[in-house]
Amino acid sequence: MSSEKPAPPKRKTPVKQPAESLRKATHEASRASLLVSGLLSRKKPPRKLKFTREGKFFVGITLGVGFAAINTGNNLLYLLLGLLLALIVVSGLMSELSLRDLSVVRRLPARAQVGRPHLVEIEVFNHKGRVPSYAIEVEDLRHGQPADKRCFFLKISPNSAQVAAYRRTPQKRGRDRHVGFRIATRFPFGLFEKSREVPAEGDLVIYPAADPIKLGAAPPGRDSGGESAFGRGYGEDHFGLRSVRDGEDLRDVHWRKSASTGHLVRRERARDAHPEVTLRLDVKKPRGSGDDFGPGFERRIREVSSRVVAHIKRGDRVTLRVTSGDVVRADKNTGSDAILRYLALVDSIDEGPELKSAAE
Repeated sequence: MSSEKPAPPKRKTPVKQPAESLRKATHEASRASLLVSGLLSRKKPPRKLKFTREGKFFVGITLGVGFAAINTGNNLLYLLLGLLLALIVVSGLMSELSLRDLSVVRRLPARAQVGRPHLVEIEVFNHKGRVPSYAIEVEDLRHGQPADKRCFFLKISPNSAQVAAYRRTPQKRGRDRHVGFRIATRFPFGLFEKSREVPAEGDLVIYPAADPIKLGAAPPGRDSGGESAFGRGYGEDHFGLRSVRDGEDLRDVHWRKSASTGHLVRRERARDAHPEVTLRLDVKKPRGSGDDFGPGFERRIREVSSRVVAHIKRGDRVTLRVTSGDVVRADKNTGSDAILRYLALVDSIDEGPELKSAAE
């Protein structure tokens, strides 16, 4: 018999992982990270429970009865302790039933202004088919501001909605961000306040305050703040009638008058008599001005907004030119919302350092 040595096993060449498997691994890693972040975000309890003043007394009495029942062994005290604990359980179940299946909608006004009160409507809809909700308190939450506005609903019937409103007077211009609602109830015994937070975003632009000012008489002309004299031009109003000259456009011919007179007569338009006003706003913050620039900047914005409102009411066309390069226009037809909205959101910018020369 010939002794032959077995051939050594062939080494397997390492196979490179294809790009598709790499993409799958990356996708799985991203899904895992999203799952972990979702679990971390759910650490916040869905309900919050807070003792009321009456609830603290009730819990204290319950603890006292419990200690007395354990020390004395009296059956009547055990019966009373069971009744007190049953009231706590019933309170938790009924309050949870009142908070369930509620949706809240916020209706913000079209515009708001500093120093002027406005109404915000809150509508609560009860999606439960048979069970009403009682003693519901809705608190409107705003970003970076204390929650001080609440609406109370005594009863919300099944499959129905209730609407309430609260009044607010803003004290600062800018964008007011609403982030959600806090829905709470003390039903049925007022011993505990159970609440939950519902996210609901909404933005309201607060216009700067506009003081009533009296505009002086402006000289005629087309200069800034001036008023042109009434005469022939290319405005929207009609100045009169005259005969058509050779080569003129026939779109303004008054055909009825032409038929009665026997020759062509055209309408002559009047010159636009509305003045054009140009207002300027400096938003560049000088270097080294510190905190003294803020109050003066707010006063300038208030002065500009007051003049804008006054000129628009008089029928002027207003152009706002800002040192940052922005130009905003408004007239009587469009209203002052465009300029007031820009003034509500504008912010000061730091004056940049001086450019160095190429030699340096």
